[in-house]
Amino acid sequence: MAELRREARVVQVGVPGAALEVRRRKRVTSLLSTTLIYGFLLAFAFLTLFPFFWMLITSFKLPGDVFRLPPDLRPSLLWTDAPFANYTQVLFQFDFLRYAGNSLFVATTAATGQLITCSLAGFAFARMRFPLKNVLFAALIFTLLIPIEVVIIPEFLLMVRLGWLDTYLPLIVPSLMVGAFGTFLLTEYFKTVPASLEEAATIDGASPFAIYRHIFLPLATPALASLFVIAFITNWNELLRPVLYISDRNLRTLPLGLTTLQGQYESSWTLLMAGSIISILPMIMVYLAAQKYIIRGFMSSGIK
Repeated sequence: MAELRREARVVQVGVPGAALEVRRRKRVTSLLSTTLIYGFLLAFAFLTLFPFFWMLITSFKLPGDVFRLPPDLRPSLLWTDAPFANYTQVLFQFDFLRYAGNSLFVATTAATGQLITCSLAGFAFARMRFPLKNVLFAALIFTLLIPIEVVIIPEFLLMVRLGWLDTYLPLIVPSLMVGAFGTFLLTEYFKTVPASLEEAATIDGASPFAIYRHIFLPLATPALASLFVIAFITNWNELLRPVLYISDRNLRTLPLGLTTLQGQYESSWTLLMAGSIISILPMIMVYLAAQKYIIRGFMSSGIK
């Protein structure tokens, strides 16, 4: 009996010790997994952000310091009397201030027009009934698979016949037309609007356009903001169409202006980096201004 009591006491004492060991192992495992995850995220963030950091540093360097070995991360121009010499040269001597204004006009106009056309098409596909609706929607989505290089030649011939060369119309009109991605985004968003709102408006005598204008558009602010940011960035970065359609120096957009800093045998790397910094600032500001709407818009539209 005494021996049985001793074994029982050993078991009673050993159980809490085993539980503590299990908890300790779980804490160690959780700490290791958290460390690995954050380590991977930090490494990924470094690989992603370092090119932008290098671009920023290079924009504040003298041309002779760009290819110095070993690489020097110090912005040599910051310690001179003209720390922003590269930026002032790009903005005024190479007329990048005009190019930025041209890009802003083209991107804003095309993105705003895309909001109008895509929201109308999305409302029609989501809430209206008409023949071949599903077939037309599937055909529109299928166009996402067609790269622009496939249709750029017939598009160019069309623009020549219309006499639109050296104008902004070839840059704005193709993007202003109904876009497949924008229509899909807004179609999925409009499908989430309760049918009771539409039915109540119909009973009150509202027309389909009035329902679209006064009910669906105000509710679609997150999706519209998301589409505007995407369309703005896409048109801001557009290079192929400006290269084809714009030859007038005064009509150049910012991406087209950046190509003038690259020659066949030599490139002005410090000026090119300064121009690149200038070109990405508007996109960052537009994204930050609409950041909270972008997440809400994609979540509500069913795009994961």
